[in-house]
Amino acid sequence: MTEFSRRRFLQLTAATSGTLVFGDLIDQVLGLTGKSRTAAAGEPIKIGILDPLSSPYNTSSIHDIHGANVAVDLFNKNGGVLGRPVVILEADDASNPDTAVKAAMKFIKEDRVDVLMGTFNGDCALAVSTLAQEENTLFMVTGAYLPELTGVACNAHTFVFMPSAHMMAQAVAPHIAKAYGTRWYMITAATVDGKAAAQAMLDAGNSQDVACIGETVTPFGANDFAPALTEARAKNPTAIILNLYGWDLVHALKACTKLGLANEKIGVGGMIAGEQIGRPLGYANNAGIWGLIWDPKINTDGSRRFIQGVIDKYNHTPTSRCYLGYAAMMQILEAMQRAGSTDTAGLINALEGHEFDGLKVGKSFFRASDHQHVQDVLVGEAFGKELGLGHYKILATVAGESILGSREESGCHL
Repeated sequence: MTEFSRRRFLQLTAATSGTLVFGDLIDQVLGLTGKSRTAAAGEPIKIGILDPLSSPYNTSSIHDIHGANVAVDLFNKNGGVLGRPVVILEADDASNPDTAVKAAMKFIKEDRVDVLMGTFNGDCALAVSTLAQEENTLFMVTGAYLPELTGVACNAHTFVFMPSAHMMAQAVAPHIAKAYGTRWYMITAATVDGKAAAQAMLDAGNSQDVACIGETVTPFGANDFAPALTEARAKNPTAIILNLYGWDLVHALKACTKLGLANEKIGVGGMIAGEQIGRPLGYANNAGIWGLIWDPKINTDGSRRFIQGVIDKYNHTPTSRCYLGYAAMMQILEAMQRAGSTDTAGLINALEGHEFDGLKVGKSFFRASDHQHVQDVLVGEAFGKELGLGHYKILATVAGESILGSREESGCHL
């Protein structure tokens, strides 16, 4: 038995609470699960994607599927994967963990998917991650950034494609402090995601001598941010940090513009934003400094191929969510090819530590000790008009290894 097999033997025993019979356990360790043994030639490989189609996170959730479809098309046009076509199944998790688990369980038990993918909401990601471990199914998280996913709540079946909150905040905080100053007021969504973003920005701000002079916590799905912003303005901050996403962020930025905060030399920014800041929603050229997952101005061969694929299929410039769907799906399917099967243990082995084209300049790989995708994080200044491709002037590209944190700090040791 190889070193990997001995290690995974113990992990899989724990993951299944000892309920597997010995023969089944040996099959999993050696890459011979029931799914891989019984899959008929030509039977589709199924990827189940969970997205927040009916929640305030739905501003760009459809683009996750757009990117994934472009990746699947590339493989299917060339004979599929392992001689089998690839199909995508999609379900709405509604940013609700109970709904997410129910949908994921249907994917596993009824649809017999080979891999789970998706989720933007942290609570959903944590719940599905636990289920994936229990059901011995690979789960590729594309949108959630909770440190716990690759920290204290990590497990061998979950990989996180998204940069962690720690990585994003460490990249962007110095630029916000330099541009706007160090008196920060935070507006934070009352969600696990909002709290994680706020804590990450506080931690990153400490090294910049930032003083957090106040915080307003807003309900998830709020649409009136004038009271929170008015309260923030009364504290005389140099910058307002928005720990929001989806429609919450859209409404908050519109309120910033309406209140004229930029005219008062109050900056705005945060750990992460997206294309909703741009011209389609009518923002002025002072929409702040943000951490970015990807940007269409990245000029690599892989990035250019991806951009053209999305334009050809959907006639729009790819968004960061589109990037996540495409790049994560590419790694799932390439891992199947390297493993020679869709077996979960084989896929874990194929993904761990493997360096791949992350459509960025720097290295991309999943750290074996916690399954965090190590990757570049971009910092951009947002504008209401398009700057060639996209709505950001890129201020910096920060190498993932420089902001990742140590294996010991992560709290996860797979």
